Amino acid sequence: MKIIIAGAGDVGFHLAKLLSYESQDTYIIDFDGEKLDYLNSHLDVITKKGDATSIKLLKEIGIDSADLLIAVTDSQNTNFTISVIGKSLGVKKTIARIDNPEFLNNCEVDFTKFGLDFMISPQELAANEIKMLLNQSSFNDTVAFESGIFNVLGTPLTYKSPIVDLSVKDAKQKFSDVDFITIAIKRQGESQTIIPRGDIVYEIGDQVYFCVPNYSMSDLYPITGKKRMHIKNVMILGGGSIGEKTARKLCKDNFRVKLIEKKKDKAEFLAEVLNDTLVINGDGRDLELLEEENIRETDAFIAVTGNSETNIMSCLVAKSKGVKKTVALVENMDYIDISQTIGIQSLINKKLLAASNIFRHIRKGEILDLANLHNVDAEVFEFEVKEGAKVSEYPIKDLRVPREAIFGGIIRDKKAIMPHGNVQIKTGDKVIVFCLPEAISAVERLFK
Repeated sequence: MKIIIAGAGDVGFHLAKLLSYESQDTYIIDFDGEKLDYLNSHLDVITKKGDATSIKLLKEIGIDSADLLIAVTDSQNTNFTISVIGKSLGVKKTIARIDNPEFLNNCEVDFTKFGLDFMISPQELAANEIKMLLNQSSFNDTVAFESGIFNVLGTPLTYKSPIVDLSVKDAKQKFSDVDFITIAIKRQGESQTIIPRGDIVYEIGDQVYFCVPNYSMSDLYPITGKKRMHIKNVMILGGGSIGEKTARKLCKDNFRVKLIEKKKDKAEFLAEVLNDTLVINGDGRDLELLEEENIRETDAFIAVTGNSETNIMSCLVAKSKGVKKTVALVENMDYIDISQTIGIQSLINKKLLAASNIFRHIRKGEILDLANLHNVDAEVFEFEVKEGAKVSEYPIKDLRVPREAIFGGIIRDKKAIMPHGNVQIKTGDKVIVFCLPEAISAVERLFK
């Protein structure tokens, strides 16, 4: 598969990183020579310095033989232009990073006629992520598959968790009445993600990811040492695109929302368009203002200003005042790995979300969904089992599943089935698989 990526920023780099594990024929175009040099020294991709809107340049790298053109520069208009030109020159499919909500939600204009096959908005994805994190507020990472039939939930273990110091096998025996699969462990101070086997022992500070059917969700809380949080009152810091979108989504779900915006004209505008949100003009870093707005009675504090450090510090202040759930938007991907160390439940990065969302369009056709977990350099896939697929030939225990992968759950006729060794996967099943990058190709072969 030949893929051309326009833009070597965080989104483009993360996409290139994911693709480099699969030996895809990947080209990266950007003006920034330093970014391209970094890509060349770290990833197996082909880089081209220049303007991705240049017809000559696109022809030079063979746009007419490309399967996919991904335009993810920082400019929406540039991405639009690149997609239109690329489609005209023969690329099979285009994906563009677009921020304008009118483009994303407009049913009157058929953008495919202009050359845009798919459009993604990092801001929209971030708002959806925040909403999901609040709905499963005791966990710092959450992904729902098939409307929540199976869920991937992540949380750090504390001394309150009864599974600490138990092996994975012993924990399953002790809590045999609860259906859950531990799909990944990220250990403090270690960069390598652990795909847990039976002899792995849970430790305090481990960031653990569980795959859980909907009927066992409430039973997972005592296993992890958590209590279910009831989030109702939400305070949002920052009235930019993400703040506005988040407020709209939360109000639709009957959360009580306050939004703090520093710029007066922006606050006045938001007060007009957000009918169910209390908009406050002020500096959210001002502790006196937060106290006046009853920060101690707030259940969740969401910091989504344009400054990562402001977001982190504001969340730390909110937590010190007793706020149960904090979420900070960060631009620097390096911050994602230290969320637990600095005491914030959830850090989100809109570019990482965008890259993972785009990646699902690159995957083979049998993949229905794909999600990226925070702090973990791996993916969770949802495969649909086609007739004759190798994965359906034998029981799970007899399949050659790579050690770098683990089955999290099976969905059959909209019902959850735990992937125990004696279970045999059938045609039409949907299978959730957690997979490190180096095992993706081997796992894909099972579903062919």
